[in-house]
Parts: sequence; C-alpha cells; structure tokens
Amino acid sequence: MLKLARQPYYRWLASPVTDSELTEAYRADALFDAHRDDPEFGHRFLHDEARAAGESMAERTAWRICRDNRWWSAFGKRKGRGKNTKAGPPVHDDRVRRDFTSDGPNRLWLTDITEHATGEGKLYLWPPRPTGARAVRRTLTTPAMTGRGRTTGRSR
Repeated sequence: MLKLARQPYYRWLASPVTDSELTEAYRADALFDAHRDDPEFGHRFLHDEARAAGESMAERTAWRICRDNRWWSAFGKRKGRGKNTKAGPPVHDDRVRRDFTSDGPNRLWLTDITEHATGEGKLYLWPPRPTGARAVRRTLTTPAMTGRGRTTGRSR
C-alpha cells in the first residue's frame, strides 16, 4: 500500500498536465522552433523570436528553458575552460627535438610569442634569440610580480 491520499491522486488523474506545464511546453516549442531556424542565436534572440511568434515570457524564463534543454548558440559556448583542460596539438613540428644547444654562434635561434595589452588592442611580439652562452634566459615570476612576467638575468 502506497499510503497516498485519494483526493490529490484523483485531481491529478482528472488533469495530469498542469496549466503551468502546458504553458512552459508551448514556450519551449516556440524557442525550439526559433533555435532550429537560427542555431547561432542565443537565448536573448530566441526570446525575441518566441515573443514575435506569440509566446510571451520573461527573458529569464527563456534563458532557463534554453539552459535546461541545452539550446546554446552555435558560437557562444566554449568547450573546456580552466585548468582541467587538455592542451591541443602542437602548432608546428619540434625541429630541435627539445635540444636547445648549438654547435656554435648563430647556428640556432629560438623565438617565443608574447602578448601585451595596449589601449588600442593586443600587441603580439616574437623576438628571435640566439642559443649561445647566456643568451637564452628564463622568465621567473614571483607572487609579487604576477602578471608582469619579468625576465631575470640568470642563465639556464
């Protein structure tokens, strides 16, 4: 015996789908139709399309329905953010096979890209450096210098 009260059971039996569930289903249908037509739209544009189709709702409701059904913009969600992501494949071949020594001066030059934020955008630099004695320097950061990336005069 389940020990259910009879009155709520018979009320549910008479109307198994509530009005709010039916309204949400119509809203979700309107959002899905807009998402199927334009998968690059985010929840704000889908909200506008559903409102134009006659289904009015709050923007937060549209966001919740889209989130619950995983209807993301084709451009909006980045996959794998943070420390727990795997690095992608190497951009180029490792031509020195991790051997940074050279036979003599001007035989092997290395480069590394750096990014600097400016008032007009980002500036990317990749100065070449020879691998001669004391030429390759490592970048050390301490908690006091976090974000500044200073180069020390110590050689490897």
